Amino acid sequence: MPFKSYWTFAFLIFNAAWCFAEDEHEMEEFLKREYSLSKPYQGVGSAGSSHWELMGDAMVTTDQVRLTPDKQSKQGAVWGRLPCHLTDWEMQVHFKIHGQGKKNLNGDGLAIWYTKERMQKGPVFGNMDNFTGLGVFVDTYPNEEKHLEAQKKRYTPRTQRIFPFVLAMVGNGSISYDHERDGRPTELGGCNAMVRNLKQDTFLFIRYVRRRLTVMIDIDGQHEWRDCLDIPGVRLPKGYYFGASSVTGDLSDNHDIISLKLYQLTVFRSQQEEEEEEEEITIPSVDNFEFLKFGLVDEGMSGIAIFFAVLFSMLGLIFLIVIGLVVYSHWKENRRKRFY
Repeated sequence: MPFKSYWTFAFLIFNAAWCFAEDEHEMEEFLKREYSLSKPYQGVGSAGSSHWELMGDAMVTTDQVRLTPDKQSKQGAVWGRLPCHLTDWEMQVHFKIHGQGKKNLNGDGLAIWYTKERMQKGPVFGNMDNFTGLGVFVDTYPNEEKHLEAQKKRYTPRTQRIFPFVLAMVGNGSISYDHERDGRPTELGGCNAMVRNLKQDTFLFIRYVRRRLTVMIDIDGQHEWRDCLDIPGVRLPKGYYFGASSVTGDLSDNHDIISLKLYQLTVFRSQQEEEEEEEEITIPSVDNFEFLKFGLVDEGMSGIAIFFAVLFSMLGLIFLIVIGLVVYSHWKENRRKRFY
C-alpha cells in the first residue's frame, strides 16, 4: 500500500471515531420513572396506585415480577398504564429465565413490547397476534427445528439457529407472527443468546433513535453490551404502551422481570433531519422491509433446492451454448457458399 494510502486510511478511521464520539457526546439520557418498573415494585398490580398493571398468572415478589412460574400452560404479563410520547428512547431490561427443564426441554420465552394494544392475551409469548408496534422476543424453544426433526429433515449449517434466540418484529395490525417457524418470515434480525439458568445478571438493551432500532445484550457478566441487531428506517408512532409478557406450554420456565428502565434520549438533529421527522407516523413500518424479507427467504433455501437451482442453471447454459454453436455453424456455412 502506498504511503499516501496509509494516511488516507488513517484519516478515515480517525474521522469515523471522531463522529462516533461526537454523536455519543450529543446524546443525553434521562430516566423516566413513570415508564420504568423497578424494586420495590410499590403498588404494582393495584388498581389506581401504580403505573403498571398485571395480567394472567403474573405476580409480584420482593425480588422480581414473575410473568410465569415454572409450570405448564401459564401466561402472564405486566403492562404500563401510560402511553409513551417520547421521540427517542432507550429501554434497559433486567430479566432472568430459569427452571428445572434440560436443554431444549424448556419454554417458551418472553417478549418486550411497545404496542398500540395492551392487556390482550394471545399466542405470541402471551400477547395477541396481529399486534401493532414493536415486539422483541427472547425465544427459548426451537419450534421449527423440532418440526423438521419429526419429518427427518435438517437445517443447513448456514440457516440453523442456536437457541435461545433474540429477534425483533414490527407489526402493523395485519401481520401474523409465525409461531411454527419461530418468527422467521417477519423478523428484522436477531442473535443467539444463551440466557437460561445463568448465575450472573442478564440484560436486554432496546434503543430507538432517529428511526433506527438497535438491540444489544449483556449476558456474560462482563458489563459489556454485545450487538444483536441494528436496523435503520424503523417507523414507530408515539403514544404506544410498554409491556412484557411470557407463556409456557407443555414445557416451562420461570420468566422474571427484575426491572424495566426507560430513558428519554435528547439527540441533536440538523434542520434537514427535523424537517424529515415532522411528518407524523400513524402506522408502524420498516423501510425496505421487502428486501429484508427476500433475504430471509433466500436464507431458508434447503440444500436440495439449491442443488436443483444450480443444476437447471447449468442445463440452461449448456442449451444456450448448443443453440449458439448451431446458429454459428449455419451462418458460417452460408457465408462460405456466398464466396463459391
